[in-house]
Amino acid sequence: MLEGLPPHRPTHVLRLITDEPSARAMTELLGEMFDPMETAVAAFEVEETGAWRLEAYFSEEPDAEMIRELIRPVLGAQADEAVFETIDQQDWVRASLEGLKPVRAGRFLVHGGHDRHQVRGNDLAIEIEAALAFGTGHHGTTLGCLRALVDELKRRRPTHVLDVGTGTGILGFAAAKALRTPVIAGDLDPEAVTTARGNARLNGLGPYMRFYHAPGVRHALADRPRGFDVVFANILARPLKRLAPSLTAVVADDGVLILSGLIERDVPGVLSTYRHRGFHLARSGVIEGWATLVLRRGGAAPRPR
Repeated sequence: MLEGLPPHRPTHVLRLITDEPSARAMTELLGEMFDPMETAVAAFEVEETGAWRLEAYFSEEPDAEMIRELIRPVLGAQADEAVFETIDQQDWVRASLEGLKPVRAGRFLVHGGHDRHQVRGNDLAIEIEAALAFGTGHHGTTLGCLRALVDELKRRRPTHVLDVGTGTGILGFAAAKALRTPVIAGDLDPEAVTTARGNARLNGLGPYMRFYHAPGVRHALADRPRGFDVVFANILARPLKRLAPSLTAVVADDGVLILSGLIERDVPGVLSTYRHRGFHLARSGVIEGWATLVLRRGGAAPRPR
């Protein structure tokens, strides 16, 4: 499965059945042509037939004929088979959760309410109802960050954790579940913060989570120079570059910065930006084309694998 980060409030969707090479080419093309904050493209195999289904979500009504002409060089006459539909917000919520299976990273298990029976005794279970905010743990970026946290917990027990762009709150919840220490989490979308607060209560983590509504770390809870042992920023390449000065400023001397929301081709540019801020690549991973980077202050910078 290849996918982009869904816009918080999609209103229209393009759907098309095609073959794998065309689906991959379309994912690249549409991802390049449209603002990633307003549009998301997903392509995945239909198990029953072996064909691939392409879906593109838009926050505003797209120009259907313009898009058909844009994709015609890739698809030929098949571009005329693209279907454009409006989607109700509640339909989007239902669709975003429907059929999702529990996701595991070490002892962490992210699941919906319908899969509570799959939680084992030793699991650090996180129940998520996504509402209108992004993040169910099934996206490669979120899963990559969870795996990075699992690796970090093998090294030590951080005491101060910050989650920038928290979405539904999964990463902050995972840290709070494992460490039983207060976690700071913020988002520029007030709807996401409301959703994350609700999810925190659902998981019994209200006393451990402190939320803020602001871009980046521009809030008293987050703007603490060298104040955090672990900083998550699961957003997108462009804002990650823009936020590099402020994100690196709040990482403790021996702390880690866990970045995601990057497709593989974004990695060199993001690494270069953070090298100039004195950070090097400690570890990296790729899940379904999405990269997660673990950065530390100082030292040499090995090439990403």
